[in-house]
Amino acid sequence: MIREARAIIHCKGHPLVTANHPSTLEITCDRDLSLRGDCIIGVSADYGARDLPGEIRSLLCNDDARIHTTLSCDGMTVEVQARGSSAFTLDHPTDMVWRKSGYVCGRTVAIHADIAARSIPREFVKSLREGCPLILVFRVIVED
Repeated sequence: MIREARAIIHCKGHPLVTANHPSTLEITCDRDLSLRGDCIIGVSADYGARDLPGEIRSLLCNDDARIHTTLSCDGMTVEVQARGSSAFTLDHPTDMVWRKSGYVCGRTVAIHADIAARSIPREFVKSLREGCPLILVFRVIVED
């Protein structure tokens, strides 16, 4: 049996988006960011990890979960493939982080991702710096 859940998350770019982090990618509900937030690609997100819909939360907390995230901005798309984990707590109120590593904390929504902020095409990042709306389609699939 295949179980699947999906959420659409809206946020936007910010003039200080650098997208230079080599191992993580993040969106936040916060409205501002500093240059230290080099993994943050979107601000003013609809919700953080804690407020993800129940069905998504349930599937994410499975070691067999496959996560497909599509980032869309200014007519461009970036695909992120990652995994879920039974170690997820999903309890951070403002942030969601995709990680290339297997590290887990309350902000982590995906591990073993195939890209990080630094991997995002610079034209996409340029649009984010201009404040372009960013839409994430977050799909979680578990095959039992």
